[in-house]
Amino acid sequence: MPHIYMQFDFGKDEEKAQLARHKLEVWKQAFRLDKKLLYKFERDTDGAPDAEPVAAKSEKPKAKGKGKSKDEPDTPASNETVKLLLRLGFSNHEKLSEQRWVDRIPTEEPFKSASPKVVRETEPGFADILKQFDTLE
Repeated sequence: MPHIYMQFDFGKDEEKAQLARHKLEVWKQAFRLDKKLLYKFERDTDGAPDAEPVAAKSEKPKAKGKGKSKDEPDTPASNETVKLLLRLGFSNHEKLSEQRWVDRIPTEEPFKSASPKVVRETEPGFADILKQFDTLE
């Protein structure tokens, strides 16, 4: 089955990356794309230390039985660059559906501003993207 990979670079905007993840999950459920649409995130730190040291975080007491306190941020450190690798794997008789998703995803809001890049099997650089996708968790 041929695959098409899409690469999106969200920079340091974790919020947009999470919006994109949410939108992909909604599509997977609504359109039954469970094995046809797979994605992985790649987070790279830029080498700068975190804005808030770990010792300072442990000073805040947490309430028992509850999740995170309202003071804690839900997102990781802001010095990480976030990239999304998306793999579309439609069978040969689903070419029309595949083309519709290839056209649709880069035009939707959280993906549009993330400099979308589509890499097909016949294009140069496909092997690099494939290797990168396989090494991510």
